[in-house]
Amino acid sequence: MNLLILAGKPHINMVNFINNNWQSDSKKMQDHNSMSEKNTFEIIYDIIRQIPYGKVATYGQIAALAGNRRWARVVGYALHATPQGSGIPWHRVVKKNGEVFGGAESAGGIYQTELLQKEGVGFTDGYVDMKKYQWNKVLF
Repeated sequence: MNLLILAGKPHINMVNFINNNWQSDSKKMQDHNSMSEKNTFEIIYDIIRQIPYGKVATYGQIAALAGNRRWARVVGYALHATPQGSGIPWHRVVKKNGEVFGGAESAGGIYQTELLQKEGVGFTDGYVDMKKYQWNKVLF
């Protein structure tokens, strides 16, 4: 059995579990340009690549666009597993309240904030102004 350590605890390999169970959970995806042939992370990466320069999306928004609005954590797992040099704009995904990865004061949060500010994304008290900068893409 493959084990993955998350939050210091061993878990069944979530990547394999999610990819093996995706089809049964998202019949909607069959109509999305052959996306049903891709694994879950590839679908998530395809959606993240669509976020426009200067805009952000939430974990839950990406999950809903991928076919299951309850999979915000899966989006987080996918971002954690993003291949280095993939060009996936991971920094454009934030929490629903506009908080960046790890909080504004963490090393990752500072880096993400810098990347977003270079794209013109505005912040108020360390949070993205979601009313102004959230990507308005919806499922249909």
